[in-house]
Order: sequence, then structure tokens, then C-alpha cells
Amino acid sequence: MTPNKKPQSRRPYSRPAAPRRDGFARQASEATTLPTAANKLRIIPLGGLEEVGKNMTAFEYGNDIVIVDMGLMFPNEDMPGVDYVVPDVTYLQKKAKNIRGLLITHGHLDHIGAIPYLIEKIGMPPVFATKLTAGLMNQRLAEFGLEKRTRVTEFHPDDKLNLGVFSVSFFRVTHSIPDCVGIAIKTPLGTIVHTGDFKVDHTPVDQQPMEFHKISQLGHEGVLLLLSESTNAWKDGYSISEKTIGKNILNIVEQAPGRVVIATFASLISRIQQIVNAAVLTGRKLSVSGRSVEQNLELAVRLGYIKMPKDTYVSINKVDNYPDNKVIILATGSQGQDNSSLSRMSRGEHKHVKIRKGDLVVISSSPIPGNERAVQTLMDALFRAGAMVNYNRDLDIHTSGHGYRKDLELMLALVKPKYFIPIHGQRYMLEEHKLLAKAMGVFPENIFVMQNGAVLEIDKHGATISKTSVPAGYVMVDGLGVGDIGNVVLRDRKVMAEDGMVVVLVKIDDKTNKLVGEPDIITRGFIYVKSSDRLLFETKQKIRHTIIAATSKTMTDKMEDWNNIRGLLRDDLSDFFFKETERRPMILPVIIKV
Repeated sequence: MTPNKKPQSRRPYSRPAAPRRDGFARQASEATTLPTAANKLRIIPLGGLEEVGKNMTAFEYGNDIVIVDMGLMFPNEDMPGVDYVVPDVTYLQKKAKNIRGLLITHGHLDHIGAIPYLIEKIGMPPVFATKLTAGLMNQRLAEFGLEKRTRVTEFHPDDKLNLGVFSVSFFRVTHSIPDCVGIAIKTPLGTIVHTGDFKVDHTPVDQQPMEFHKISQLGHEGVLLLLSESTNAWKDGYSISEKTIGKNILNIVEQAPGRVVIATFASLISRIQQIVNAAVLTGRKLSVSGRSVEQNLELAVRLGYIKMPKDTYVSINKVDNYPDNKVIILATGSQGQDNSSLSRMSRGEHKHVKIRKGDLVVISSSPIPGNERAVQTLMDALFRAGAMVNYNRDLDIHTSGHGYRKDLELMLALVKPKYFIPIHGQRYMLEEHKLLAKAMGVFPENIFVMQNGAVLEIDKHGATISKTSVPAGYVMVDGLGVGDIGNVVLRDRKVMAEDGMVVVLVKIDDKTNKLVGEPDIITRGFIYVKSSDRLLFETKQKIRHTIIAATSKTMTDKMEDWNNIRGLLRDDLSDFFFKETERRPMILPVIIKV
């Protein structure tokens, strides 16, 4: 590929001082009209701290708010049935009229994935993103029918925005997807720099290097606060360049005697370009399986972020028309997802491709924490099907898009911030980044390792963590429901998954309040009914004893009396089942008056 030409200089955005319908509001000069009590800069992380995912941070000064990123997080293993986790925007809902814009650093789901779920809740503010990021975002908004209602504005890294009191500029950073930016937000109290996700890659696939000159200039002018990602703060040295990964993938493909199946994340646009390059250089056809990677490849090619000759691509249903040594198949499923293309290929359930002896499968990713067992299960299935499997243990075929310690040191050295907040990472990652910042000369009292919902307040006297915080718990997405799954529901799901459930049906005479007939017991996931006659008999006896004891007292038709009986049944049966089986199933008593 030939290097892109240097972009022509662009005239910065300029907006009139009067409020406009497009969401742009007051100029920075109006900050002087704010009351003294409001002259505080508030930094409010709503996601991304003490976790990897759902990145979102709000910046507030007076009556103006800008937001950076709005991502989702994939559920933990203790969240059965949950699809995604998104940030809690309760605080922003109350101040929706003050939100001047949502700024997006890049197109990964942990930075854009929550937008379709939350944008309406905060008043549909204007969204600003680079070209590829906007394309990926619009693609996702279209799935929710929101693409026409959401105001998405594309910007170039040389552009500037005025959003209320905030003046916003950008600098290009390198990551695992093109069109990534860091953000500089000039406020009445000083400049804030938000790095987004980055690593120092001097040979990026898109040949768009990190704009060190802009970062250095910001540091020269003076930076009040730096927020820098921390994912690999515990890893020494520099991260590996994507160019190295591309060379290794090419070597693997050149030496493969048959078909090559490569699985990677659909969002790793730069990695997909490397796979396309390997196909072109080895004279192979590229076929794609998996909806997400198909969509992203089509979008990236259409927007010019992936360069691929038209005759390189073939449909997955035509892949058998070519010799095995002339085919590369790009598939989803690098994390061992059960219904992914690669998993179905390994089980012989894919409509067009079945893994067979002589295939080389390349897994170009690292397991997300919690997915290790699923990846191991997938690899076992691939080996059983006769494939050769190549993964990161054998050769560098995957590199992180997040900077190692030396990358993070360079960012700190260039920015030279007064205050520092490590972001984007588990607690130990944030703490490692804190130690790194201290070693780089940031005063310890000026480093703030925060939690989601905590508020850092900065004024002319200094910076402190506020004694009050904002809501920032998990908001869970399950199907079409957003936020209707809470801790109680999760607890019930875990109980049912671990110990099963028991439904007790009891008939009570409407006039005498006496038990009518035998109780009915329905179980799922607790015991095998056909071999548990004794336990079921004793359970019915226990139910009869509890009902008789409860109804022998003075009874009314008040709801609380019947609720008390249901509670007694739950408690008595729970103790009984634990004594007999050492399990505590979910118990659902149903009382029917006849």
C-alpha cells in the first residue's frame, strides 16, 4: 500500500455565540458570567474504572457538560443471561439540557456500544466522531432505528469544536483500529487531555502515525489534567507493532499447504487489513464468515480504510470452487463463542465450511479474562477435527492495541500534566499506572485513582475528590430490557442455575381456610423426580404440617396473612431441603383458594 498524502490543513470549526438548533452552544468567553460557586471543573467517570469496558467520562463546568465515549462491557460469569452492561446515566438524565456533545475516541464497542441504549435517555445530544468511527456507530444505530434521529457529525483530527465553555481539539493516536484520536478539552481552568486507547506504533497498518507534535505542543502550553489508559500498565517495554504481526501472519500463510482459517475480533480493522495483504501477496482468495466481520469489512472497504482488490474476495458459499492452497477464510469466534462461525466449523455444523484434516487454523487474539475455558474447548474441537492450530504461544500473531509501560511513560513525558487520573483498567492496572506517574515526576498528591461515580473537583485552589458521588452501578441489558435486571434477579438466576427450583401448589378452602387435597410439587434442576419418592413424600408432609400450623391461628383474607404463609413455606422447605440434600433451590409457593 502507498502512504496516504499529508492531509490538507482545514479551517477549524467556528460557531456563533447564540445557541443553535444543531446543539452547539455558548462560546468559552461566556464562562465569566457564571456565578463564583459554579466555577468548578468536575470530572465524573461513569465507567471504565476498576473494570475493562463501558468507558464513559463526563466533564462539567457550570451549565455545560461534554462526554467522552459511551461504551458497553460484556457480562461477567456471575451475570447469567445478561447480554451487555452499560453505564448508569442517572446523573446525566437530570442535566440533559446541559450536555453540549458526546465525543467519541474510536469505534470499539467498549467506547461506542452503549450509545443506542442510552442516547435517548440523555436527550439525544450531538455526537462527534471521525469518519470510520461514525460509520461503525451509524451501522449500530441503524440496528435500533436511531440513525436518522441521532445527530452524528464527522470531524477530522485537525478540526476544532466549541461546545459551550469547552474548546475541543484532537490528536491522532495509534491503536488496533484506524481513525483513533485523543482529545484535548480546553476549559476556563486549563486543558484536559484524554488519550483514548493508544499504543506507540511507529509502523501502523494505515500508515497514519501518532501525532506526537500535537501532544508535545499541548504539554508545552501546559496541561491541567491527563486521563490516560492503563490496560497494560503492568507490562514492561513497548507493545509490538502491527507490522510485526503482519509479517508473521504472511509467513504462516506462505508455508501453509492447505486452507488457512483465521479467527480474530471483527473490530480489529488493522488486523483484517494484514490478513487481506497476506491473501493478495500469496495469491489466495479471501472469504469471510460471521455477520460482524462481514459488516465491518464491507464498511471499511467502502470508506477506504481497508484496501482490497475486487478479485481477492469470494463469497463463503463459493469457497469450495478453489484449491485448498488458494483460500483464506476469515471467521468470527476467536473467543470460543459457542455459536460463532469457527465453533460451528469445528463441530461440522457450518453450512459451507467444515474443518478437516490439513486445515491450518490461526487464532489471532488473546482470550478475554473469563473466556479461557471456552477457547480451550474450541481448540480441542479443532484438533479433533484434524486441523493444525496456531495461536499466540507459537508465534506473535496477536498484539495488544494498548500501550505497555514505555508507551505510557512517553505519553506522561510529553504531556507533563499537573494532575493525573489513570483510566481504562482494573484496579491493579490503575495502581500500576499511578506508580508509573509518580516515577515520571507527577506529585503523589496530584494523582487520583478513582472509582466510577466519584467526582474530582478542580478550582483555582486545587483538586479534591468530592465527598458526594453520582450513581454509577451496573445497568444490565437483557434482550430488549435495559436496566430492568437488578441484583435480585441475578441472584435468583444464580440460585436456579446452581440448585434448581421447586414450585409448590397448595389448595386452600375459601370458607374454612383448610388444606384441600394433596399439595402438588413441580421441580426443575433440583432432583430427579422418578428416583426421589421418599423425599417428595416427606416434602408433602412438611408442607401439610406448615399449612395446618399456620391456618390454625386466627386468619383473615388480608394479603399480608397469605404472604406470611408463603414466607413460612419457603423458610421451612429451604431448611428441610438443605438438611436432606445440602442444596437450597428457589422455592415458589403458590396458594390457590377454592
